[in-house]
Amino acid sequence: MKKLFRCLRNFFAIVGVIATVLVIICVYAKPCFDVNISPNHLFMLGEYMDTLRASGPYVEDTSSCQIRIIQDTARAREIRDYFQLDTLYAPESDTWSKALAIGRFVASNIPHDNQWKWPESVNAIGLWEYTKTVAPAFNCRLHSLLSFELFLAAGIDAKYVTCMPEDSLDNDCHVVNEVWLPELGKWAMIDTDNGGNYLSDMNETPLSLIEIRESYLAGRKMMVHPGFGPGSSKKDSYYAYMVKNTYWFSCWGELSYYQEDYSVKDVIRDHYYMLVPSGFKPFRVGGGNTVTSDPVPFWAAPQH
Repeated sequence: MKKLFRCLRNFFAIVGVIATVLVIICVYAKPCFDVNISPNHLFMLGEYMDTLRASGPYVEDTSSCQIRIIQDTARAREIRDYFQLDTLYAPESDTWSKALAIGRFVASNIPHDNQWKWPESVNAIGLWEYTKTVAPAFNCRLHSLLSFELFLAAGIDAKYVTCMPEDSLDNDCHVVNEVWLPELGKWAMIDTDNGGNYLSDMNETPLSLIEIRESYLAGRKMMVHPGFGPGSSKKDSYYAYMVKNTYWFSCWGELSYYQEDYSVKDVIRDHYYMLVPSGFKPFRVGGGNTVTSDPVPFWAAPQH
């Protein structure tokens, strides 16, 4: 009998050790490239589409909306040298190929996570150092800020845009970049978070946020390009997630290096533009900002 009890005691001791190890693995060994876009979004696709279709139309208005992109050649050179951007793409590459190369570089090196400590230096070089010294990942806003400065440094006109839901109780939004493609005379959305994504039409022409929204409303097929790779017209979680987050948009009136690095003082941060469907009152809007339902100036060609 004593031998039996001793065997049982040893057995449960081993089970306890195994259970403890599994708990430690679950808590501390989180996969590096965890995707934060829940599959549950796909189940909400119908509801998201109904909400978007019920939105008011865009209409021309008298608000003065002009988004300016401010370049700094010295800072651009510093970032190019630090990241060795010229090694990511051939000199003769077109704008979209350069943007994709930069997007892959960021997405493959920095996964998504909601950082436990906000970076002290919110600029391309400071954020890269943050991933090496504090945490190896960060959220969509910091992803977009880093990518935005890399695009600018590569000579690509870009702007990062906050994509908002209709529901004021929904605390989740998404931030992505748009890059200007002079070869096509249009903007294209590029998202370096969650492994990287963009959307295209069925001819594989990359789409802008406004084109994505219009395609949802018109029922036009689009292709999702996860990891910036081959596209699929199959509706997946990212497709549904962006339906939710293309209800309205916001963007700084001026965009430059150090845009949200508040330790740098000589940066213009005095105005936000919100593009909303007519009849909709946006939330989280501070004073002195402009709300418009006119998409033409919001999505105009780059101003400098």
